[in-house]
Amino acid sequence: MAVTDEAIEKIKEMIVSGALGPGDRLPKESELAADLGLSRNSLREAVRALSLIRILDVRQGDGTYVTSLDPQLLLEAMSFVVDFHRDDTVLEFLAVRRILEPAATAMAAHRIGKEELDTLTAQLDALGEQPSVEELVACDLEFHRGIVQSSGNSVLCSLLDSLSGPTTRARVWRGLTQEDAVSRTLHEHRAILTALGDRDAEAARSWATVHIASVEQWLRTTL
Repeated sequence: MAVTDEAIEKIKEMIVSGALGPGDRLPKESELAADLGLSRNSLREAVRALSLIRILDVRQGDGTYVTSLDPQLLLEAMSFVVDFHRDDTVLEFLAVRRILEPAATAMAAHRIGKEELDTLTAQLDALGEQPSVEELVACDLEFHRGIVQSSGNSVLCSLLDSLSGPTTRARVWRGLTQEDAVSRTLHEHRAILTALGDRDAEAARSWATVHIASVEQWLRTTL
């Protein structure tokens, strides 16, 4: 095991074991290096690596702290990596969305409140019947984010937020080339919203599946 990897593992063990918790400040570099049996250089490299993936927060002149370890914060690193996808992997990202998002939508049907439903309705009403493709895609992202947030599962919400990036390009492309894409998307959004308002989890799940699968099916025939 490389020296830096060993240092990372030892800091990770401190956090996993509870010796360091969210928001805790790490001991001084010299003390921590001695306690863990590491060189200060390897410890410094480990801290730098862990700060890049939002495990640690290095505050200049103040010290190094464990972050909140909130799922949304930790999964930002995944979102960054996902941005480097190749076009031929877009279908795989869509397939993952097709598995996760309908489940989140069904969960939201049991938990979503009137205020959230009113917000989603207002978003669709403001969009109108003939939005531009760019307006539609922006609304689509916010619409689904609002629904997934209502599922009450922060990890699921963060995962799906990370996966939305690669599929946005596909949705824009579809809107520019497929004649009925805009009207179909608007219809599917309204159907999902109706199912949520009716507290019909299975209908909400089905419409969310149809919504994502239609993009996936179209893209499969064009690649």
